[in-house]
Amino acid sequence: MRTILTALFLSLTANFAAAAETHHVAIHVDQNDPQVMNLALNNAQNVASYYAGIGDEVIIEVVAYGPGLNMFVAGTSPVEARISAMALENDNLTFAACANTLAKMVEKAGQDVPILSEATMVPSGVVRLIELQEKGYAYVRP
Repeated sequence: MRTILTALFLSLTANFAAAAETHHVAIHVDQNDPQVMNLALNNAQNVASYYAGIGDEVIIEVVAYGPGLNMFVAGTSPVEARISAMALENDNLTFAACANTLAKMVEKAGQDVPILSEATMVPSGVVRLIELQEKGYAYVRP
């Protein structure tokens, strides 16, 4: 009897593990507004918590361009500490910074504009969002 129960338990566990899904979410930030930036991070945190709670995996990428790139400017980002903490807590959360926008910011400032180490440079924020959506990512704009 014990062997039958063990086999049944292992079978159910294997079926549950096989049923887990991987979700993909792209979050778009294009405003230099701390409320919007925090809302985007809240969305990421809530989505990650929800899917973890049901046993699914979620891969989240926050893409910032235009005025939203200020979210990733080291030393002035209103959400810098929060991004650092969230990046440490969630391996499936990444941040993409638009190189086009950065080039314009550097030109306007006449000096380097440091970007947070958590952010990865992409050639174009808009193109990155297109690529992610073409790969099946759900699109969220806070």
